[in-house]
Amino acid sequence: MTKQPIHTKPARKLASALTALPLLAMLALSSCTPPGPPRVNPHATKPLKAVYINPYKSGTYAHFTARKDYPKTYDIYKNESVLARTNPNNSRVVIDLGLQRGFLMNGNEVAMDYPISTGNSKHKTPASSYRILEKLKTDKRSSLYGKIVDAEGNTVKSGADARKDAALIPEGGKFVGASMPYWMRITWDGIGMHKGYVPRYPASHGCIRTYSKAVPIVFEKTRVGTPVLVRQ
Repeated sequence: MTKQPIHTKPARKLASALTALPLLAMLALSSCTPPGPPRVNPHATKPLKAVYINPYKSGTYAHFTARKDYPKTYDIYKNESVLARTNPNNSRVVIDLGLQRGFLMNGNEVAMDYPISTGNSKHKTPASSYRILEKLKTDKRSSLYGKIVDAEGNTVKSGADARKDAALIPEGGKFVGASMPYWMRITWDGIGMHKGYVPRYPASHGCIRTYSKAVPIVFEKTRVGTPVLVRQ
């Protein structure tokens, strides 16, 4: 019987080892050992922060309402083409209590989106459907809220309530109701839209204070009978 060459046995071991390499690689890849920590850029000086990118085209209404500061911004959105064809005969107003924004509408199109401030927690503006009942551009003062002055016109009490503070009126003094220019009444018990201080939260005694840069346009584009929707 012929003997195998002496070098055959090491050759077989080498061949066996080479055959096992792919199997060992597969076992290593399928190991349950969790991956190591993510690599860190050694040149970074501070952590990176996510940057919000508005997905809508600049100048569009979608872009305006997708801004991070909407609805708290004092900015006004105007669709100039819609606003140009909006008039007292085709306009309506929507007041959103949650957003604290007003909308001058032409049909279902937004002509203008603007800041407002409605009734506070003690004097809420009731949500309902209304119509403008009266319009006065300048000659309107509150009969309930204002200030008390003395005979010389000096303020004795600001933020006065005519029903509660009458006893504070000094001799020769009087109650002066708060001025409410661009008055657009929507109820006969004292609620209306008018120019006033507009913080970005509900702060009025029930009226709809309208931002000074928007209220002249709303006044111009509406009439007695214009629908007004106040919604939650």
